[in-house]
Amino acid sequence: MGHDDGPARRVLAGPGGTAADVLAGLPGADLTTVQLEVARRRAARLSGPDVLRRHRDDRFTGPSPLPVPLLRRVEDALLAAAPSFDLVTLSPLTPLGTHSVVTGLAQHRVVPTGRGTEVAADPTTGLALEAAVRRAAGGVVRLATVQRVVRTQPVPAGLFAHFSLFGAVTAGRDTGNLGFERQHLAEHARLMVAGCRALGASEVSLGVTVLDPRFEGLLDEVDVPVHPFPDREGGRGGYYEGLCFKVYASFGGPLADVGDGGFTPWTRTLLGNAKERLMTSGLGVDRLATLLPG
Repeated sequence: MGHDDGPARRVLAGPGGTAADVLAGLPGADLTTVQLEVARRRAARLSGPDVLRRHRDDRFTGPSPLPVPLLRRVEDALLAAAPSFDLVTLSPLTPLGTHSVVTGLAQHRVVPTGRGTEVAADPTTGLALEAAVRRAAGGVVRLATVQRVVRTQPVPAGLFAHFSLFGAVTAGRDTGNLGFERQHLAEHARLMVAGCRALGASEVSLGVTVLDPRFEGLLDEVDVPVHPFPDREGGRGGYYEGLCFKVYASFGGPLADVGDGGFTPWTRTLLGNAKERLMTSGLGVDRLATLLPG
């Protein structure tokens, strides 16, 4: 009925569990009607000071402390580093289940809405959906964007549940002998390095984790600095396949984790076609902004 966190276990063990079963079994339109009515009734009990208090105290709603010009500078530099990608403006919402069904992310890590959607938690998932739509016309699809996203996992004090990410995807068809993988891994690796260099990084390196022995050495002839990262845990468990990497950059200080990338099965899942291939990568806009000197 839900995840196993303490509050969920307590609530679902009582009448809330029966209510959850009933609600989950409703047709989509009926569930939306109930959710909207519940939201209306709860909102009707609030006052102006209640809303202001929530805005002030809720980690999901407060504004970012980072200056807008600084974030815009980072966004512009990263988008300019992707001239071969079609730039798209994604909706802040994705269909319900996008993150759990397509990427395997736990559903409770994203914010659902009352209309059969959920708040975007990663731009590459929205780009994967759009790439799958465009793949119907055939040909390789390259998309990139910057998106403000929300994630629900706890964050250290002073940080927010919302932040901006630059994301890029390349979708296409298996060409045999890892041809697609070799070409577009190099493309995304160079993109990650170019984006960091455009912001003044003095050093950039990719920490590469090989998940399938066939992908060993796939970056050996690419003109980007790489180092092995065999013990990475976050890239394993089904999110990535074949090969993934972490992006590290220095702006005068030590190398810092600023992004990642890798191959995913998302368009294969969306289109139900085993021949579909997808390369994804991304950089943290807010993270990079905090590292820039001055």
